[in-house]
Amino acid sequence: MDSEKKLFLKNFIWNSLGTGINSFNSLFFLIIVTRVNDIHTAGIFSIAYATATILYTLAMYSGRLCQVTDIENKIKDKDYIANRALTCLIMLIGATGFLLVKQYSGFKTTIFALLAIFKGLEAFSDILYGVMQKNDILYKSGQSLSLKGFVGIAAFLVVDLITRDLRWACFAVIVVNLAVLIVYDYFIVTRKLIDNKFKINKENVLSIFKSEFFVFVNSFAGIYILNAPKYAIDSFLTEDIQAIYGYIMMPATVMTLFTQFIVMPFLGKLKEMYENKQLKEIEQVTFKIKLIVIAFGAFAVLAAFLLGPEFLGLVYGLDLTAYRMNLCVIIGSYIFYAISYINLVTLTTIRHTFIQFVIYVASMVIAYIGSTLLVQNFGINGATFSCTTTLAIQFILYTIATKVIMHKERKKLEA
Repeated sequence: MDSEKKLFLKNFIWNSLGTGINSFNSLFFLIIVTRVNDIHTAGIFSIAYATATILYTLAMYSGRLCQVTDIENKIKDKDYIANRALTCLIMLIGATGFLLVKQYSGFKTTIFALLAIFKGLEAFSDILYGVMQKNDILYKSGQSLSLKGFVGIAAFLVVDLITRDLRWACFAVIVVNLAVLIVYDYFIVTRKLIDNKFKINKENVLSIFKSEFFVFVNSFAGIYILNAPKYAIDSFLTEDIQAIYGYIMMPATVMTLFTQFIVMPFLGKLKEMYENKQLKEIEQVTFKIKLIVIAFGAFAVLAAFLLGPEFLGLVYGLDLTAYRMNLCVIIGSYIFYAISYINLVTLTTIRHTFIQFVIYVASMVIAYIGSTLLVQNFGINGATFSCTTTLAIQFILYTIATKVIMHKERKKLEA
């Protein structure tokens, strides 16, 4: 195996490991809180983490894609870092405003604030990971994520066991992430990769806000849509119900991760097909991916019906058999979400992004209205139906848009 293939394999393995741990850390945190503290505290953690995740999209703004695909290096690493520092600051200001409006109890406010800081550090680290990726040492970011994941979860567990106080457990995770960010991410790895000859260009920093606005809105709306029922529960129901909804929602996120895992290897191929004007081939590839996702989703729904509540009961130490149908319906609704994501990839590949902005904004409005009305009247069942209805409508909108646009693109080629 030559050095280039070894590096690719090393990058892939470490990045997959680090990303995987990072994707599931909220699951481990929620299990720990439920087992060590109580279901009421778990409910507070669930809605606080969901809010921090939405705020995280504000801190990330354009994500790493803009930075990594800037092959000509028109915008320097320092500019991207400065922009990310600004978005993290804006995120914390937004979190403060949110907490002032909500007027939560002192304990709940502290948990929200700590998790917002935690996700802010995560977002800032990501821009340093972008520097690593541009220099083809993506494995370094995977090592960083793995270290933060393993040590962070261990610190959270130990501190929570000792103090029985979620606030100190959250603070412990912040300390771990901050230490790794400063020592490893910056001083050991990225400091020597950043070109200090260039000064921060204010125009470049501001141009990122303008060029990546639609990317940010779509990301923000996408996360809100999935969490809208949690906010309705926060307004009308109890912390215990919030925790239960968090438990039955968690397995559905596997659908999202599975879809991304299947789609990612095809991104380069889809881009190449579009450049060669092979629209029919793009449709064939994405159709096959959809069939795989539907098959996996059907298996997941069957597994959830047969063993889901029992398995979750063992994990969380609670009897969740009354929520068997809620679990199955939510996992089923994420099949709609997964297919919408594949359509998103298709439309992005053929350079149609504004229609996605329209779809996401419409879906966000539907999610807000639907979750408010249904949760208020039907409780946790309303939250389940709201999630399903929103994702089904988004699926319909994406399917129609994709079919119409692909048809128009084919007509252009034939003309």
